[in-house]
Amino acid sequence: MARYTGADCKLCRREKMKLYLKGAKCDSPKCPIEIRPYPPGEHGRNRPKESEYLLQIREKQKARRVYGILERQFHNYYEEATRKRGKTGENLLQILESRLDNVVYRAGFAPSRDAARQLVRHGHLLVNGHRVDIPSYRVSENDVIEVAAKSLELTPMVIARAVAGEKTVPAWLEVMPDQMRVLVHQLPARAQIDTQVQEQLIVEYYSK
Repeated sequence: MARYTGADCKLCRREKMKLYLKGAKCDSPKCPIEIRPYPPGEHGRNRPKESEYLLQIREKQKARRVYGILERQFHNYYEEATRKRGKTGENLLQILESRLDNVVYRAGFAPSRDAARQLVRHGHLLVNGHRVDIPSYRVSENDVIEVAAKSLELTPMVIARAVAGEKTVPAWLEVMPDQMRVLVHQLPARAQIDTQVQEQLIVEYYSK
């Protein structure tokens, strides 16, 4: 399985904003973007010429990095979004939000999407009673996601129960932290997705 293995904090600095890829570290004074709020590299302090294309590709890269997806898979999601009814950009965000690793993160079971992906890959999650170890698995309306019984006392799960309620859970999910269970009421509408992405710029980028 291909995945990004470089420094996550460099991705935030490249986008000049916090993408919250490192959990609690992103809210601490040790967050590199607080110390060096400019892109990494020798020419990071230079001001690039702001062009329409630059804005579009940066928005696409930002969305990819927030959800931890490589280019080919992201492009496939875009192609799927174009085939669905409705606005392509909103369809794309809905597809990204409905990934199992994102739902686990949104529910507060993991401090970051990387950690949520690891929980899924290690087989700790059940969807409607069946074990699922594919982070890109897409949840549907009325699905029930829960932590397997044998995994409830693992350290990440104990921590997740201890900090339950500290993180705002989106309205399209219902979380039962005592049981480590999530009910998907519906797939999210655009207004319920707080990811700071201008999806129209992504559509414009791929429409060239």
